[in-house]
Amino acid sequence: MANIWNERFHSEEYYYGEEPNVFIEQQAYRLEHGQKVIAFAEGEGRNAVFLAKRNLEVTAIDYAESGLQKTKKLAQKHSVDVLTQKIDLLEEEVPNEEYDAAIMVYGHFHKNAQIMILNKMKKAIKPNGMMMLEVFSEEQLKYRTGGPQDLDMLYDPKEILAWCKGHEVIHYFYGEQERVAGKAHTGLAHVIQLVLRK
Repeated sequence: MANIWNERFHSEEYYYGEEPNVFIEQQAYRLEHGQKVIAFAEGEGRNAVFLAKRNLEVTAIDYAESGLQKTKKLAQKHSVDVLTQKIDLLEEEVPNEEYDAAIMVYGHFHKNAQIMILNKMKKAIKPNGMMMLEVFSEEQLKYRTGGPQDLDMLYDPKEILAWCKGHEVIHYFYGEQERVAGKAHTGLAHVIQLVLRK
């Protein structure tokens, strides 16, 4: 896939806004001060910076250099530290059992890579670590309020539930949520949410 994200984030304006994803905001109470968090496909850093403001040690990974630069800029604006790493999750490995939690918001990956990405999130966290994610479901195609207009890049709730087998699912949601995220994801959306303990 060509690096469209590098081009998309190459502007002064924050494509998805500067405010954190509402789901991450709602679930952040589960994370304790000082814990290490890795944010997958973090884009311009809005969630990473929000978590850093809550005294968490945050690493934001993405493969768009422009997004990582904006993450640093946003962190600076809020006087917090966020470690950034350029990682192509389709090609590169992530650290093993290094983090207390892993988050991902709208990680847009083709179906043949989605489970691999979930496995990498799980690999990155320590035993008893936590995973939090919100992604667009296949139903999102009907909503036209953001996300890929390609069924192959949306998520099937049954596949995610099947993947969860054998783990403690703390929160699972499949349905409509109102979302305002910059100019790209705004309005009623159809999402899958998951909070899981390794």
